[in-house]
Amino acid sequence: MATSRVITWDVTASNGYETAWLVLDGDNDAGTLSAHGRAVGTDPEPYWLSYTLDTAEDFVTRRLCVTVETASGTRALDLRHDGEGRWTADGERLPEVDGALDCDLGLCPLTNTMPVLRHGLHLAPGEREFLMAWVSVPDLTVQVSRQTYTHLARTDHGGRVRFVSGDFRSDLEFDTDGCVVDYPTLARRLAGT
Repeated sequence: MATSRVITWDVTASNGYETAWLVLDGDNDAGTLSAHGRAVGTDPEPYWLSYTLDTAEDFVTRRLCVTVETASGTRALDLRHDGEGRWTADGERLPEVDGALDCDLGLCPLTNTMPVLRHGLHLAPGEREFLMAWVSVPDLTVQVSRQTYTHLARTDHGGRVRFVSGDFRSDLEFDTDGCVVDYPTLARRLAGT
């Protein structure tokens, strides 16, 4: 059964905001996600950003399209995963991220949802390491990122998961749908969304 949501975050890391319109379809560990969103930020420079995100079954990224506007102009990225572990950016192969299942759009709390839902890490014990196709904002370069998600605890409204990438570490709070409620140092969901 499909669930539609609209979520807005105060994105402290960019001194801005993001709103995502998303549809979750299927079971927590075997469904799909489709979303579009808009963000505005002032750090590292003022920008407007729009994106669309589609996943295949098991929340594996199929496509992320991003457009960003800054004082220096407009950039766009069409990032695609072929379902076999291979990625392209604007039609060019990205062998350095081969094997990754997920994209991770910088400064975007929504893209933490896919790996957490796939393995139910917001609701049950476990730890998983991921290779991600990380997209830097606002320049839209794609880089490889190794990330670890570890279930810490169930909460009254979802769960707490530790996120680690390199020297960075943060304990994220998720709701029962696997969407970020609080990502210390990055973003916090606004009340009523």
